[in-house]
Amino acid sequence: MQPQLPIDVDAETGVWTTDALPMLYVPRHFFTNNHTAVEEALGREAYAGILYQAGYKSAYHWCDKEAKQHGISGMAVFEHYLKRLSQRGWGLFRIVEADPASARAHIELRHSSFVLAQPGKEGKLCYMFAGWFAGAMDWVNDTSGASGHAPRAQSKEVQCAAEGHDHCVFEVSPLAS
Repeated sequence: MQPQLPIDVDAETGVWTTDALPMLYVPRHFFTNNHTAVEEALGREAYAGILYQAGYKSAYHWCDKEAKQHGISGMAVFEHYLKRLSQRGWGLFRIVEADPASARAHIELRHSSFVLAQPGKEGKLCYMFAGWFAGAMDWVNDTSGASGHAPRAQSKEVQCAAEGHDHCVFEVSPLAS
C-alpha cells in the first residue's frame, strides 16, 4: 500500500491536519511506551474499558467529519476509516465481511503497530482498536436510516498476532440488550 495521506502544516501554528482534522505525529515507540505505562498503572481491564469508550467516541466523530469532508456515506465511510488507519501506521486493516443491518463485521489486522513495537510479548495486544470498530459501525447505522432498526454494535479482539497467529481479528456484533 502506497500511503498517499495528505498532511498540511499551518506555517503560523505548526498544527498538522489531514482531511481538515488536526493531527499529532509521534514515533511508534513513544506512543506504545505511554500506552503500556498506563496499562501497567491502571490494570489492563480498567484501561481497556477506558480506551473502548474513548475509541468508540473518537471513531464516531471521525466518521461524521470524514463523511462530510469527502461526500461519502454508509460503509464507504467505514472502509475509508480503515484505509486511513492503515495509512497512518497502525497496521493494515481489512473488512473481510460486514452486514451493518445486523451490526456485524469481521476485520483483519496485519502488521499491528502494537505487535511490531512489542516483540516477544504475548497475548491480545491490540484491544485498543475494538471500540473504534463499534463506533464506526454505529455511525454507519445511525446515518443510514437504520437507526432504531439496527442493533447497537460492540467489538472485541478475538485473535492477535502476538498469540502466534498470522494476523489479528476483530469481530463486531450486536450489543446484547
